[in-house]
Amino acid sequence: MDIDKLEEIEEKYNKIKEKLSDPDIYGENDKYIELNKEKSKLEPIVELIEEYKGLKKNIEEAKKILQKNEDAGMVQLAKEELKNSEERIKEVENEVKIKLLPEDPNDKKNIIVEIRAGTGGDEAALFVADLYRMYIKYAEKNDWKYEIIDLNSTGMGGYKEIIFSLKGKYVYSRMKFE
Repeated sequence: MDIDKLEEIEEKYNKIKEKLSDPDIYGENDKYIELNKEKSKLEPIVELIEEYKGLKKNIEEAKKILQKNEDAGMVQLAKEELKNSEERIKEVENEVKIKLLPEDPNDKKNIIVEIRAGTGGDEAALFVADLYRMYIKYAEKNDWKYEIIDLNSTGMGGYKEIIFSLKGKYVYSRMKFE
C-alpha cells in the first residue's frame, strides 16, 4: 500500500478541518458546504488510515516482544496479537483500496424501476408482486421514498407490470446492479 498517498489524503483532510474551524468560512456558504462534503467523503478513508497505522504499530510491538521476551504468557499473547493484526491489516488495505476507487457520477441519482411478468401467467405476476414488495421493504429500510408510476395488476394480487421510482441518498449506487 502506498503510504505517501495515504499521508496526502490525511493531510488534505486535516487542512479541510482547519479551514472549517476558521470563523470566516461561515460567511461563505457555498465554500462551507463544499468543504463539508469533501470532509465527509474523506472521513471514512482517514478512519481506515488511522486503523492501518495502529495495526502496523501493533505488529511492530508484537514482533519486538517475540524477539526479546522469554515469558511464555507474553509470547503467546504477542503471537495472537500478531496473527489478529496481520489478518485485519489485509482487510483494512482492501477496504482502503475500495474507498479510493473513483466514485461513479451517477451514484447519487434517483432511479425508476420496471418489473414485468414474463411467461408463466399468474405465477409470474405473483412473483412480480413479491419482487416489488422486496424492493419497497429495502427502500423503507434505507429511508428512500418510492412512488408508483404505472401499475397493471391481475385479479389474484399479482402484477403484469409495475413501474415505480425510488428517491433518496445513493439509490443508484445501491441498485445499479439490479
